[in-house]
Amino acid sequence: MMAYFHKHLGVKLFLSYFAVILIGAIALIATTRFTTQTAFNRHLGTVEQISHSGNMAGQQGSKSIEETGEQRIAFRENLYTQFQDSFREAISWSALTAGITALTLSLYLSKLVIIPVRAMTSASRRISEGHYDERVQDQGEDELGQLAHSFNQMAEKLETVEEMRRQLIGDVAHELRTPLTTIKGSVEALEDGVLPASAETYTQILHEAERLNHLVDDLQELSRVEAGAYEMNLSSTEIASVIETIQKRFGYQFEEKGISFKKNLQPNLPSIQADEPRIVQILTNLLTNALSYTPKGGEIKLEATLVENAVQISVKDNGVGIPPEHLAHIFTRFYRVDKSRSRHAGGSGIGLTITKHLVEAHGGRIWVESDGEGLGSTFILRLPSEG
Repeated sequence: MMAYFHKHLGVKLFLSYFAVILIGAIALIATTRFTTQTAFNRHLGTVEQISHSGNMAGQQGSKSIEETGEQRIAFRENLYTQFQDSFREAISWSALTAGITALTLSLYLSKLVIIPVRAMTSASRRISEGHYDERVQDQGEDELGQLAHSFNQMAEKLETVEEMRRQLIGDVAHELRTPLTTIKGSVEALEDGVLPASAETYTQILHEAERLNHLVDDLQELSRVEAGAYEMNLSSTEIASVIETIQKRFGYQFEEKGISFKKNLQPNLPSIQADEPRIVQILTNLLTNALSYTPKGGEIKLEATLVENAVQISVKDNGVGIPPEHLAHIFTRFYRVDKSRSRHAGGSGIGLTITKHLVEAHGGRIWVESDGEGLGSTFILRLPSEG
């Protein structure tokens, strides 16, 4: 019962108003009880004086029966009037006492509701001014407590988004600066005659320009994917066919790097509703990542099975692996486990972020598993099947 009371603001308000009425009624009854008799006795004194004067007059002379009856009626009417006056006086004092009590209690109970609301109003104003570290006191389990908790969660997410925005600007500036610096330095060296105007020099400049162009394309793709500003042409897609296409595309790269490629497909896999070029892009990003972090002589396995009415695809390598503390950040843009690795070896750091958004756009999910550094890693994604 108490748990229910603590978790529902409506119950609290009802009981608070009920308490105000109850306390007001108790105050009215108590005040009436203690003041009515005093007021009645004071007013009755006037009646007794009149009655006493009548008795004295009766002793001095005789009166008729009619006169005696009239005196009794007048006495009763006067007594009733005095009683009404005494009761009205008692009620007036009772109402005043009950009103003051109810008003005081209502103000106190209202403050209990208004104070946290005002705190959230002030905090939201601070957040709108850019102070994302603002928080409100999170107390209780009722609706106000839940609202405060949700408010703090929102503030934390806004703070995280702001940090990511600043980090993104810094990362983009760094990523763009590297090839631009190389191109600028090479051109200046050509002008000064430090570098020879050979095919090798021009090839190096072209390579850096291609890196720059590739990074800009990745950023543009990331912007579209995160905003959902791209078309999805869904159709019935066979995973086996997609994997066959991927194997042909990467066949030369596996041979060139001396990496063994194995695939294991469960027979009669159901088809999925998917945008086939996007699925090819997803698997391309995962295999490119595996190739980048698997040394010569290593092995990459591509498996597809049916799990819980979903087609599960895994890309497993026996490369450098991922330490446990980095697993949660693998799909964060520009994130790299080994900060010392160059972008030549590690890519732009955007591919896995794009992959995650594309998988989720298909109604699926993706995650990564690794036993630790040097023990390889496995990227797993699940896509809803049509079966």
